[in-house]
Amino acid sequence: MNWRGPMKKQKAIFSIFLCIIFVFSASNLFANPDKTSEKELEGKQVAFLITEGFHDAETMFPLGFLQNKGATITVIGVEPGVYTAYNSDISAVVEFSVTEVDPAQFDALIIPGGHSPANLREHGEVVNFVRDFIQSNRPVASICHGPQVVVATGIVEGRTLTAVSGIEDEITEAGAIYVDEEVMIDGNLITSRTPPDLAAFAVAIMESLK
Repeated sequence: MNWRGPMKKQKAIFSIFLCIIFVFSASNLFANPDKTSEKELEGKQVAFLITEGFHDAETMFPLGFLQNKGATITVIGVEPGVYTAYNSDISAVVEFSVTEVDPAQFDALIIPGGHSPANLREHGEVVNFVRDFIQSNRPVASICHGPQVVVATGIVEGRTLTAVSGIEDEITEAGAIYVDEEVMIDGNLITSRTPPDLAAFAVAIMESLK
């Protein structure tokens, strides 16, 4: 992790601190004396879809939470490479392009927010991948600006979504229904608003995979 000045460093440290708190809190929501349940998502394959400008906490928290539950994580994007969060110097490695993987490989798709979704939706191969995933009826979870990619598929008419309030118009113009809720589950679409909703968001993803 490379720092670019003291302000960036402070933001990154704060984001990591928030992630630790969120993971601890969400894990305690489902504290269970039966240790056999700790890896209840073992064998599940989960894809995270990001590019440059992803939101650090909205990526790191659900990724860490699902890994802790036993899921195998694959980070996909437009092109393999190292990409940086818009709100800190935290970086993530995109392992595969969406053209190198098949939606059928994964049990769920996660689309974090930040500036990344606006970049992702400009690429037809990404939009096609997400559309295919939604049509496969497996969980597609997006938070904050993440639903921008879901909306870009053109198949959300009549669906109910939540997101950061700044993209409410984009959702309604696509024919979907916008609600201001911590987490919204409409069939295989799971959506949340902003970082304070991350615990509920991650738990909803986990439940959808069980």
